[in-house]
Amino acid sequence: SRFRVSHQSAIVKLGKISLAYTPSRIELSLDAFAMNGSCLEFKNPIQDAISRVRFAPQSNNLLISSWDPCLRLYDVDCSQLRLEAPSEAALLDCCFQEESVAFSAASDGSITRYDLHSGISNKIGNHDDIATCVEYSTETRQVITAGFDKKIIAWDIFGAKPLVYLRNLDAEVESMSLSGYELIIAVGSSVDIYDLRNSDKCVQSNKFCMDVPIRCVSSIPYLKGYAVGSVDGRVKLEISYPSSSNNIGYMFRCHPRSRDGRNHLVPVNDIAFNPFISGAFVTGDNVGYVTAWDAKSRRRLFELPDCANSIASLTYNNEGQILAVASSHTYQEATEMLVVLRFLLPPPS
Repeated sequence: SRFRVSHQSAIVKLGKISLAYTPSRIELSLDAFAMNGSCLEFKNPIQDAISRVRFAPQSNNLLISSWDPCLRLYDVDCSQLRLEAPSEAALLDCCFQEESVAFSAASDGSITRYDLHSGISNKIGNHDDIATCVEYSTETRQVITAGFDKKIIAWDIFGAKPLVYLRNLDAEVESMSLSGYELIIAVGSSVDIYDLRNSDKCVQSNKFCMDVPIRCVSSIPYLKGYAVGSVDGRVKLEISYPSSSNNIGYMFRCHPRSRDGRNHLVPVNDIAFNPFISGAFVTGDNVGYVTAWDAKSRRRLFELPDCANSIASLTYNNEGQILAVASSHTYQEATEMLVVLRFLLPPPS
């Protein structure tokens, strides 16, 4: 069930396992999710690790940041690269403002805005150290960034005041996620929550079990809550349902074994929630496994065939029917190049 693809993107369909592989095509099907597949390819292969993939707000355009260093925009529907914007430093994160505007965070601390139609880019500011995270808030119309300088910064790109320091922290920000006014950051082994309408103080701070460092945090797009993944292979869920006492809060070990079956401490690198199927989410780990889960029933839905490299990033499209998976060596463990896989899921019921 293992497959390997170098320097290309592939569309993989879920199924029972019927797997066919050539250098230009992969097809996979699970009975309940069987669909047709095709292959995506880059004319100029990405030369270094992928750091983040994100689908556009309303289309199937995929934004890709990487260490090579370059920001790319790929039209998944047309299998065409729309933009390739070189950078002066490795790009560690990216996000959309809207369909035609995006931002990146770079290893030299720079935060850059891109006009995706014209290809023109301009720096909006700098962190004092490596910039690790970037999000755009449609509610406040600000770019929210974090980095190794232990700062969270809100950049007001439309107003007269260019930036507002939200917080000076005691540690570097490992991961950040935004949903509405709720900003969730992972700092060391803690999850801190801020309200962007009043960011002077932390609304809530939760310590992870036994001070285990957190690798990733992901907000839930349709509910109040989040999930965090740790370096020892555990996921913690905190979900609040409006007008209901059936809130969810528990922890589980989702990737119990490494590739050799001996190391049980496999980091969870990313988590993505399906925007339309309530409680459905996927996790990706440091040895190439992607697993789908149901938060309500607390059970595993399915596991994809393992990739040759670490799972670097996961993202659903706006309809929740396409899951993009970036498999690449990460900065924690450099091994090989990359795989970018697209998974088509059944439409939400």
